[in-house]
Amino acid sequence: MTSLSFARCIAGTALAAFLVNVPIELSAQVPNAQELSGLTASGSYLAARHAGRQRDAAIEAAYYRAALRRDPKNGELLDRTFLSLVVGGDISEAVKYAERVAAADKNDRVAKLVLGVNGIKLKQYPQARKDLAASVRGPITDLTATLLSSWAMYGGGDGKGAIAAIDKLSGPDWYGIFKDLHAGMILDAANSQAEAGKRFDRAYKQDSSALRVVEAYGSWLSRNRPAAEALAVFEAFDKVLPRHPLVTEAMAKLKAGEKLPPLVRDAQAGAAEALYGLGASLGRRGGEDLGMVYLQLALHLAPNHPLALLSLADLYESIKKPELAINVYERIPTNSPLYRNAAIQMASNLDALERAPEAEKRLDGLIKQHPDDSEAIMALGNILRGHKKFAECADVYSKGVATIAKPDKANWVIFYFRGICNERSKQWGKAEADLKKALELFPDQPHVLNYLGYSWVDQGINLDEGMTMIKRSVQQRPDDGYIVDSLGWAYYRTGNYEEAAKQLERAIELKPEDPTINDHLGDAYWRIGRTLEANFQWAHARDLKPDPDDLPKIEEKLKNGLPEETSSQAKAGKKAGDGG
Repeated sequence: MTSLSFARCIAGTALAAFLVNVPIELSAQVPNAQELSGLTASGSYLAARHAGRQRDAAIEAAYYRAALRRDPKNGELLDRTFLSLVVGGDISEAVKYAERVAAADKNDRVAKLVLGVNGIKLKQYPQARKDLAASVRGPITDLTATLLSSWAMYGGGDGKGAIAAIDKLSGPDWYGIFKDLHAGMILDAANSQAEAGKRFDRAYKQDSSALRVVEAYGSWLSRNRPAAEALAVFEAFDKVLPRHPLVTEAMAKLKAGEKLPPLVRDAQAGAAEALYGLGASLGRRGGEDLGMVYLQLALHLAPNHPLALLSLADLYESIKKPELAINVYERIPTNSPLYRNAAIQMASNLDALERAPEAEKRLDGLIKQHPDDSEAIMALGNILRGHKKFAECADVYSKGVATIAKPDKANWVIFYFRGICNERSKQWGKAEADLKKALELFPDQPHVLNYLGYSWVDQGINLDEGMTMIKRSVQQRPDDGYIVDSLGWAYYRTGNYEEAAKQLERAIELKPEDPTINDHLGDAYWRIGRTLEANFQWAHARDLKPDPDDLPKIEEKLKNGLPEETSSQAKAGKKAGDGG
């Protein structure tokens, strides 16, 4: 399936239209009964709208429910209460409101979807199918309802009817992989092994990089074909996306002579898988609202579904709500192969909430348990680097380097990051070696070219080579304000002040709020006689909260300007200017 065709279909769904103005988050501070009791209906409504703008679904739902209690016949309040509960993930409570919404409007598709999913959970399969049939309108909901209804048919004992319903569905090309995967899982669960294998094989040929297709096909192969065939499927995936925990676990079991169980065993798990697969795809392609709803419904059916939990947390991260992501990561079962990934991401979110000590402690614990855990090492190094603990982060990155038997192109970043930490902790010899190693592994990497070239020019060494490196970096990243700043500063350091000002003005356009670039432009302006503008740039740099080490230097320039150039500087400037 193409992301473009999928995204176009998302835009046209009725359900997405329903959710366009609905917040998509929970909150840890839901108002209590006493706080709600003192509000009027209008006050509760306004508070709910405010919570909606803040994207706090749990708070929004609490206020809407309070408003609805005071005005129980208000249809708009009923709809808003219901939708906020769905998006916030309180599906059990949302079902009660869905019944009221459906009673008022038998054609409400969102209510029917929620009731249909809940019917599958309660094993009320005939009613679930009726509700799901009423939820259809548009490509996404059509596919969703068909898959869910098919699992309801299977749950009700009609496996043949379930496959027939899937096969009957027509639609865009990207339907194919979902249809074959779910038909295969239904046939596998029904022990129709030969037919299941045909469907899995067809899905695999459509997309051999789809994790759940690989898992479903690989597990079927392990039970029906020689183990080597199953292992080959997982090993092929591992080459594309190395060390995925679920794939690593599967390969270890196969090598130990174990057979892998079916991905799905019953109707409820199958319906959860359908909602997870569609929700995760929607979330990755810009349909966050609808993707969130599908994931919440998937978790209503399978509360510990690790991939659905990870996808939900990832959506919270994408909308800058780390506290909500943490809440979801904490729900990952400790015995899941994905628990370690969740713990690493949780640490990153703790750091985003300015709880760095907790984040560092969590990562330290993971590294002590698994000293070769390169992802945890990188995460800890990145947090320390972000907080300018440069000597410490260099040591942590060194632990990561020690786990690499033979560095390759993919390892350039750890040498680059360690080089930064060594340079900032005034260990230039080590820094230079790391940056050169990063370039050896990835010769044209623009950030490494920029950092090493800038460092050389700033120190007044290897000027020609450093300038060449920076220019190569700018060619690759012409709209990166920091890299354009490096070029401007390189011209400044070589005495070509006019060209420096020109490049630094361009850098300011790209990154107007960066204190270092404003400071650099002030220096360039001063050298070409534009002293009023220089003072303006320095004052702006001062007000933009520069590094503490830079602030006194900026304040000194605001008082006294720049000192006169030495004779060597003047000669360098003339030479650089003459050479262009």
